[in-house]
Amino acid sequence: MIGAGLGMSFASPMGMLSHNLAAADSAAASNKRMIFIFQRGGNDGINTVIPRGDSEYNSTTRPTLFIPEALALDLGNNFAQLHPRMQPMMEIFNHSSLNGQDGPGNLAVIHRVGYSGQSRSHFSSQQYWENGIPGNDGLEEGMFYRYLANQYDFTNPENSFLAAGLSGSQLVALKGKQALPNFRTANEFRLNGTQAHARKLLGTQSVNGAGGTGLLGLYSGTQDLVGKKYRNLVHGTGQLLGATMETLQSAVDQGPYTPANGAEYANNEFGRRLQECAMLMKRTDVKVLGLNIGGWDTHNNQGQINGSHGNNLNQIAMGFQALHRDLQDMWEDVVIVTMTEFGRTSEENDSQGTDHAEAAAMFVAGGGVKGGVYNCSSSTWANGAIFDKNGRYLSHRTDYRSIFGDIFTRHFGIDPDDLDSIIPAYSIAQSDDPAEFQSLGFLA
Repeated sequence: MIGAGLGMSFASPMGMLSHNLAAADSAAASNKRMIFIFQRGGNDGINTVIPRGDSEYNSTTRPTLFIPEALALDLGNNFAQLHPRMQPMMEIFNHSSLNGQDGPGNLAVIHRVGYSGQSRSHFSSQQYWENGIPGNDGLEEGMFYRYLANQYDFTNPENSFLAAGLSGSQLVALKGKQALPNFRTANEFRLNGTQAHARKLLGTQSVNGAGGTGLLGLYSGTQDLVGKKYRNLVHGTGQLLGATMETLQSAVDQGPYTPANGAEYANNEFGRRLQECAMLMKRTDVKVLGLNIGGWDTHNNQGQINGSHGNNLNQIAMGFQALHRDLQDMWEDVVIVTMTEFGRTSEENDSQGTDHAEAAAMFVAGGGVKGGVYNCSSSTWANGAIFDKNGRYLSHRTDYRSIFGDIFTRHFGIDPDDLDSIIPAYSIAQSDDPAEFQSLGFLA
């Protein structure tokens, strides 16, 4: 019996046979990885990346949320600052050319990200950020799934663990015809019982179609009942499920995980899942891992520095710091990116919070990231811009698909001509709004 925390199922591997296997061979040689973190609820970008140079950011606009200049973190461009609870993140941002401090300079702070026709519905906007198609509420297929499906042969058991969602519910960004694993911890994704019992039930692969034991032996041997209806589906699904479970069981069998280089993950659900991401990055060949952090829908009592929003920002900052330290041996091959469905109103409401708006703030970190502040400087932000949309909030300047287009092409090495297969109609959107798709150059 499969463990209760499994939370996944396998669809037909036959649906992937039309893949470009030449591309799959190329992708298989890549060590590039990604961790994405979805901030569910709509993060207040103006409280996160403070536009100090805009005179409309003041204590009149935000009487209980305004953060004095002396308390915020200087980003070195004489315009933007970070919320003070994000101090741990500065370890990655710091660089003599950015803020005069020693450090790697591997953190991109990106403001004013969104899309045209912004929805202020949580469900719709989250769906668009994950499926890559603004306006399509119903598509349950993610753009990260699409990237994997276009680069790897999902019928090959060696590719059974390309990605996973570390979540109690399946992430749309990783949904597609071929179901990808979803679990809270790798230890949940195994057969029930003690570790020894689970390993025995999992068994061993057959050799040349014979022998083998347990689940692995059953589905790695010669297929029986050839020609029987659905037999190919059942046999192929069993192979993929067994291969995934073997990969995760082997990761768990290596024993308790100790983070490297003094990395410390928060002792909470988010911190534990980030540590699980680091473990899987080191002990498996997984390419994409995703997780959620909730609590960003701050309509009430948002708090100035030590309130609920500041506490959440601190979790993000501590997580980035821990991953940066822990993944040093593969830092050049890793990208860590945040997502959130929209920003918040520039003026706080009567409940000492903020409401749904448009432009979001994102963070991208990794060895190939050219650190700095993007879309929040005197040259990119006119005075009073925080009210340039409907007189209530900040408008976006860069389409979120452009950010991920750069990650797919410059980090993962996808040919730009292939982006339409990952982000449908990318080239059309780029042609319609070239300024919003102008590369920010945050990746080398």
